[in-house]
Amino acid sequence: MVTKSDRLVNGVLYAVLALFALSTLFPLYFVFVMSVTPYTEVLRNGGFILWPSSFTLQAYKEIFGSSRIPDALQITVFITVVGTFLNLLVTALLAYPLSKKSTPWRNGILLAIIFTLLFNGGLIPTYLVVRELGLYNTVWAMIVPGMVSTFNFLIMKTYFESLPQEVEEAARVDGCGDIATLVRIVLPLSAPILATVGLFYGIGHWNEYFKGIMYVTDRSLAPIQIVLRNMIQTPSISQELAVNSTDLAQLPPETVKMATVAVAILPIIIVYPFLQKYFIKGVMIGAIKG
Repeated sequence: MVTKSDRLVNGVLYAVLALFALSTLFPLYFVFVMSVTPYTEVLRNGGFILWPSSFTLQAYKEIFGSSRIPDALQITVFITVVGTFLNLLVTALLAYPLSKKSTPWRNGILLAIIFTLLFNGGLIPTYLVVRELGLYNTVWAMIVPGMVSTFNFLIMKTYFESLPQEVEEAARVDGCGDIATLVRIVLPLSAPILATVGLFYGIGHWNEYFKGIMYVTDRSLAPIQIVLRNMIQTPSISQELAVNSTDLAQLPPETVKMATVAVAILPIIIVYPFLQKYFIKGVMIGAIKG
């Protein structure tokens, strides 16, 4: 039976959660509203608008009318798709054998991997390695360094350890080797953890910023986050978008920036709901079992 005190506690919890959700969603809402607000209304309201009286898509027409934003999006999509695939491939190939206690030198390899959680090679040595490998100023400089996340590796290894051994033993009786067992049996059973780790890797690649600054100087290889950073720091938006300044005369710089922010965050917002159930299940199983 639900008592009055229970209802009161539930009401307080729902109110707190509602305020938390509002504080999370309001910045996204404000970004979108500012990106579709006409210039005159922005001036009339002092730059802060909750609901515009009219809408315009001129900012989106301008940013997609130049080649800068579409090219940056193509680079970001390539980094995200190819990088996430390679991340999952290498992480799974590393986590699966190390999830077996019979693997030779297993404890030593695990110790060396976990050691990287506490210490790494450092910024300058990493930069020198990237340059000597010929990755500098290439799109691969934003993919290859950090190919395996130790945190994601541990989650995936723990999940593999939780899978029933009888299923793998039955596959081996049927003649499957280690690779066939991984591809045909283990990975199909690991959809939740693959979705979870893939989302971690994918978001990291989509928000790629630091490697783009450190290892890439070619503007044509800059991902969307670097372009957005340059737009914020560049006094002239037309200079960053490589369009005539008169084309942006009817648009405030903040409107163009907000439209670029909306373009940068929209794909992640669209993809996440489809992976949410796998994400929650994978995190819970990968963190608890083992």
